[in-house]
Amino acid sequence: MKTTFLTICLLLSAICANAQEKTALLMVHFGTTYDETRAKTIDAINARARECLPDLEFREAYTSRIVIRRLKGRGIEKQTPLDALLRLRADGFKRVIVQSTTLLEGVEMESLRRDVASVEGFFEEIRVGTPLLYDVTDCQKVVEILSARHADAADARKKAHVVLVGHGTHTPATATYSQIDYMLSSAGHTLFHVATLEGYPTFDTMLAKLKEAKTRKVTLVPLLFVAGDHASNDIAIDWKESLEAEGLQVDLRLEGLGEIPQIQDIYIDHICQTLQQAPAD
Repeated sequence: MKTTFLTICLLLSAICANAQEKTALLMVHFGTTYDETRAKTIDAINARARECLPDLEFREAYTSRIVIRRLKGRGIEKQTPLDALLRLRADGFKRVIVQSTTLLEGVEMESLRRDVASVEGFFEEIRVGTPLLYDVTDCQKVVEILSARHADAADARKKAHVVLVGHGTHTPATATYSQIDYMLSSAGHTLFHVATLEGYPTFDTMLAKLKEAKTRKVTLVPLLFVAGDHASNDIAIDWKESLEAEGLQVDLRLEGLGEIPQIQDIYIDHICQTLQQAPAD
């Protein structure tokens, strides 16, 4: 049964009401210097979390030090996860839920877990939620959401295909992108493909599929939480020009995953699951 957003909010509020005092939620994002997409993605999910969890103290942090530094030069202050956790301890919070908006259990989550481990002795309890594509059910949900959202761009008669472009990672978690690609195909969405900027599947493996299908038109869609620098440059310029050089017509839909309400719901559900975990031994 599909859990509605309102049901999730009511459940989370009930859990928080029964929780002991001094509990905080720390939302962790990679971050972006692009104001417009930050408002549509990071700020949007922050607002959603506040709405669902009014009884928790809300804080946020960015993992990219480059983004933090550039924003600081524009008068926008953001903390690293470690700084935010230390500030929470200094402010007297004893219990913390940490939820990242990363997609995979890759290097970003590894770094975040190291930060949490370094300060866990300062708290009575600190829990880390799972990323967007954590298990098979998560992947199936995302496949359903994206295939429905961009169905109009996939047309067999016009030989029009959709390519979801992820970042990629050098850890084994990069296999998740191949899993999404396989799930799309096995669900009958054969005009959808997945490729990554720095992982696998690659641009070349995706291009080979397009050529085999005699594709004429491609719509590029970021498989990224924020449609920031990678979307505006790597996808909208480099990949677009490379595909056009192959004789393909290329359209762009530069929408970050964080803009999609159903994707936000998955993250909120992960927070709910983390709150319901039995206390650690």
